[in-house]
Amino acid sequence: MVLAQLGTSISRALQQMSNATIIDEKVLNECLNEITRALLQSDVQFKLVRDMQTNIKKIVNLDDLAAGHNKRKIIQQAIFNELCKMLDPGKPSFTPKKSKPSVVMFVGLQGSGKTTTCTKYAYYHQKKGWRPSLVCADTFRAGAFDQLKQNATKAKIPFYGSYTESDPVKIAVEGVERFKKENCDLIIVDTSGRHKQEAALFEEMRQVSEATKPDLVIFVMDSSIGQAAFDQAQAFKQSVSVGAVIVTKMDGHAKGGGALSAVAATKSPVIFIGTGEHMDEFEVFDVKPFVSRLLGMGDWSGFMDKIQEVVPMDQQPELLQKLSEGNFTLRIMYEQFQNIMKMGPISQVFSMLPGFSAELMPKGREKESSAKIKRYMTMMDSMTNEELDSTNPKLMNESRMMRIARGCGRQLIEVMEMMEEYKRLAKIWSKMKGLKIPKKGDMSALSRNMNAQNMSKVLPPQMLKQIGGMGGLQNLMKQMGSTKDMMGMFGGGDK
Repeated sequence: MVLAQLGTSISRALQQMSNATIIDEKVLNECLNEITRALLQSDVQFKLVRDMQTNIKKIVNLDDLAAGHNKRKIIQQAIFNELCKMLDPGKPSFTPKKSKPSVVMFVGLQGSGKTTTCTKYAYYHQKKGWRPSLVCADTFRAGAFDQLKQNATKAKIPFYGSYTESDPVKIAVEGVERFKKENCDLIIVDTSGRHKQEAALFEEMRQVSEATKPDLVIFVMDSSIGQAAFDQAQAFKQSVSVGAVIVTKMDGHAKGGGALSAVAATKSPVIFIGTGEHMDEFEVFDVKPFVSRLLGMGDWSGFMDKIQEVVPMDQQPELLQKLSEGNFTLRIMYEQFQNIMKMGPISQVFSMLPGFSAELMPKGREKESSAKIKRYMTMMDSMTNEELDSTNPKLMNESRMMRIARGCGRQLIEVMEMMEEYKRLAKIWSKMKGLKIPKKGDMSALSRNMNAQNMSKVLPPQMLKQIGGMGGLQNLMKQMGSTKDMMGMFGGGDK
């Protein structure tokens, strides 16, 4: 999970406050001091942290709150709002439209992950139905075109560049013209970077910008610089009209919070964050869901979007029907494992669930969990159709399990472990029996019909306890979105 350490510290502070018998000035100060410490450790500017603490104390005046007010909820809401304010630049960025050619130019210092980010940005939009293309106008760094070519080929995205031409402006213009003729609706231009902010870099950027007339200029920045992000973002903004920022390497540094808050202070919207080397380790940055996940309150909107991505529309009614019947087979488990693997990094998916803490998925455990899912799928590949479609766990006797173990090259005890996992999931699935299926038969309609009673059945006891039991879950559900943004946290739907 991005900023796992910061999220864990803030969640712990809120949990300690919730566990207190009486919420008084001392408990509030201890909670705020813990959050302040966590933010400063994440390299957030001292003035921003101090202002946040002052504003929360103004909002949460314990002496003025009448008896009967839910002080925990008011404090939590105030902390949420102030963190959102800290990370929100208050202005939206340009959004490309399908079927209409948009030119997007990427700028940044060398080593910030600009070329990789270009491909991730193209790949993300390709999955959403755009026809992206990549133009390599980086003639300064040796191997830049080779890297872009390799990434684009892997992602099956058309690209343009030259080994012989040294004029970046000429390459950029030729590439943009070519892809416009080929009806690409998202043309991404990768420009040169330098080791530091040099006049030559800014001049080259300005020339490429004037020649290609981009609809959006995206500044790619390394999160490890922390607070220094403010000066860097300002310098680039003054040289070329930066419309949005992508912050990279958020997985490897504790200073990510400082970088995000510093960029927001320049009034430049952060649109994506890079969370790893792989193509799918790239997240849309939306302030409310991000802060919600940081506080361990999940992001149902993002979670359901991911499900919508991996489960085709024509398969959704069938999946919902199976859910309402409560009959869970090994084949259904196999299909759901396939969907989980398509959704991207497991910790990223889990962080969208309310009550998730980074402590539930420690660093290094993610690979282990992915390997276990793949292992289970290999075992199920050795099963017969009868075994996969049966709802009777007793069918799987020891002789059948021994045959499966031999067929997939695993130990008998591992197959038995998988069957225990199946029984556990079948028990959760059976609790959804009788779930009212929306007429539309799609996931988004189901999520709007979800109530606290249904949710409490599905959530693991540990997660339910962390949220604050049934009462906490009901409060959480009340605060979760409108029909427009079906479960945006804390009014996330009011856009």
